[in-house]
Amino acid sequence: MTCPGGLGAQTWPELDERGCTLVVPLGSVEQHGPHLPLDTDVRIAAAVAEGATARVAGDVLVAPALNYGASGEHQSFPGTLSIGHEALRILLVEFGRSACLWARRVVFVNGHGGNVATLASAVALLRHEGRDVTWFPCALAGADAHAGDTETSLLLHLSPHLVRVARVASGNTAPVGELMGAMQSGGVRAVSATGVLGDPAGATADRGRALFDDLTARLVSAVDRWSPDANGMIR
Repeated sequence: MTCPGGLGAQTWPELDERGCTLVVPLGSVEQHGPHLPLDTDVRIAAAVAEGATARVAGDVLVAPALNYGASGEHQSFPGTLSIGHEALRILLVEFGRSACLWARRVVFVNGHGGNVATLASAVALLRHEGRDVTWFPCALAGADAHAGDTETSLLLHLSPHLVRVARVASGNTAPVGELMGAMQSGGVRAVSATGVLGDPAGATADRGRALFDDLTARLVSAVDRWSPDANGMIR
């Protein structure tokens, strides 16, 4: 059972002794090229969380999204707001400790790859403390790295009015592994003047719908199974 409006629309007596599963979208506010909004990652994570919870068995609530993450690699582009890895880890740990005082279990639905290592570390600590906390990655096989075909297709499906179609242009399409050294020393701008890693030119809303359906179906299955791996991830 899901509740309209998610966690933010509830009152405390409506939550008392319910023991729900809390689904928490986690993303970032960072550049996504000249054509996608700064909140692309959290927008995708929130949509996947909301789309999946309507189909998950049991008592499930979507929490208000955690909008800020570790995005230092994008910091040279205006609009990026990064809280860094240390602050993100503290935020996730304290969030989990608080939520688990009344929620039966918690899953962070992550939309930003730069959060992964810190998220896994925070979840590991929470699980070590005896809290049933996991995380789910909004990752897709064959996806390009950043603001390319994958994310642009998803946004054309989820928020087409926010895609600046006239500004769509190819970015650096080299494999990320080849770019990692330069990005670690100089950030994304060192390898892409536009901030795009991939080619969004062929993105379509139909492809975005298929990608979104795949992500939500996998989250439904992961939550229903609830079988965290060694990194606390469900998939």
